[in-house]
Amino acid sequence: MFVFLGLLVQYSLILVELVLVLWAARLSRISPDRGRKWFERVEACGRRLARRPALAIAAVALCALAGRAALAPVLPLREPRVTDEFSYLLAADTFASGRLSNAPHPMWQHFESMHIFQQPTYSSMYQPAQGLILAAGERLAGHPWIGVYLSVGLMCAAVCWMLQGWLPPAWALLGGILIVMRLALFSYWINSYWGGAAAAIGGALVLGALPRFMRRQQARYALIMGLGAAILAASRPYEGGLTCLGVGVVLLTWMFGKGGPRLRVALPRFFAPMLLVLTLTAGALGFYNFRVTGSPLKYPEQAQRVPYAMAPIFLWESPGPKPAYRHKPMAEFYAGWEMEIVPELSSAAGLLWNAAKKLAAGWVFFLGPALTIPLIFFPSIVRDRRTRMLLIVGLLPLAAMGIDAWFYAHYAAPVTALIFAIVVQGMRHLRVWRRSSRQGLLLARAIPAICLAMIVVRVAAQPARIFLPPDQPAPMFNTSEGNVERARMLTKLSATEGLHLVIVRYGPAHRSVMNEWVYNRADIDGAKVVWAREMDAANNRELIQYFSGRRVWLVEADEAPPRLSPYVSGDLLQFGGS
Repeated sequence: MFVFLGLLVQYSLILVELVLVLWAARLSRISPDRGRKWFERVEACGRRLARRPALAIAAVALCALAGRAALAPVLPLREPRVTDEFSYLLAADTFASGRLSNAPHPMWQHFESMHIFQQPTYSSMYQPAQGLILAAGERLAGHPWIGVYLSVGLMCAAVCWMLQGWLPPAWALLGGILIVMRLALFSYWINSYWGGAAAAIGGALVLGALPRFMRRQQARYALIMGLGAAILAASRPYEGGLTCLGVGVVLLTWMFGKGGPRLRVALPRFFAPMLLVLTLTAGALGFYNFRVTGSPLKYPEQAQRVPYAMAPIFLWESPGPKPAYRHKPMAEFYAGWEMEIVPELSSAAGLLWNAAKKLAAGWVFFLGPALTIPLIFFPSIVRDRRTRMLLIVGLLPLAAMGIDAWFYAHYAAPVTALIFAIVVQGMRHLRVWRRSSRQGLLLARAIPAICLAMIVVRVAAQPARIFLPPDQPAPMFNTSEGNVERARMLTKLSATEGLHLVIVRYGPAHRSVMNEWVYNRADIDGAKVVWAREMDAANNRELIQYFSGRRVWLVEADEAPPRLSPYVSGDLLQFGGS
């Protein structure tokens, strides 16, 4: 009972939105003409803008950027906290320094951490797209988050462009505005370093080029599709690859059917451009893999998980053997937290629970109560000839996410544009539902109004820090504060004269999933502050001797607040490492 009440409090913003939806449904029955003149004026302005597609795309991007900038006074930059964020920031620092990877450090055992690897190189385990985005922000404006900020604006523009290929102009513009309101302001895609926008851009380009090439058979759309596929390969190759495969099935079925172009047209206008882009992409990613892992065919994630991970990736896999961990937090993460998923995979009830969690996580992030209303018309959407193609494309990535043991909302980023296309198409059906009473018309108009009202509610909740949603499953209103204490300590030491070595000590009840401190710059020796794990006395002496020119500090990270003090060699740790 207390767990249920706790969830109600944590997800109270979802409940507020549900109340608004129910109120709009009731209003549509008793007063369907409410706000009619106001809605008509807004829609007329939207139609005028939508008749200029390029301007509409630019307007959507500007809304995303201006909207998030306007929230800066109540929603400042967030600090990294999740292990994935630090891994992406390592990639960004590496790329911004002009390197693809870093040489392993002589003291690498002290620097081991989640989602990075130290051998054969010191690198992030992730594909390079998000790291490149963060590196661009670092180089252009001095802060990696600026890359996130700009990428989300591009994502909203790309989704609007994609929707223009599938829907009438005014509806495409509405879809672009919806993604701004739902994902570009408060979600972790904009307020963290995890990403999501890169794969969403790639998916939008692939999906938006499909109907355009089918209509016009121009090589530029093949090049755009190839560019989108390249972005997907560099961000979410698994889900993105199956999205591309779904597009390929639809496109080749049409191409070799009765209405398709002749082969002499398809070869120079589609196959040749696609082959060129994909060959360059394979070569570039192969070279990146080679520099990071030593093999062009081995992904960084594969290289990182071999020495550390036990948990399965897919539903049918069994756990691997337990490695010999040097540090307790590494064991707690890989042999503890990750392994908590294993019981789910051993029974039918567990698999159903696994599937239900994925659906819930996707629902609270992409849809919520307001955008669920249009899905009532899903049977009608299936019967629509054009959107039926989108649904066919979506089957493969949906199956891919279904057989994955894990799910976060950014796993579905390649099909973000597809999701919003389905929602907007449902709104088209809702608008003409019960046309004589105009009940559906008011309900369709109420959906973006509710989304706008929820922005006001979320902004009002921020200063009071009440009813803010949890990190997982992360709804579209989630804005994690990040590891503020680590950031404050880093700022303090960076402003202190000299170079610093910070040895991190955790308490016996430490939970490393959302509270890991040991991450470093790409150039560890050149960093003002170096974070290291405490080990036994001999290893600690060796570490301190290596960094003999630095002031040595101890951080007791699990104290409240975390405590920084000069380091004095203490007792040996029972586990053999911090």
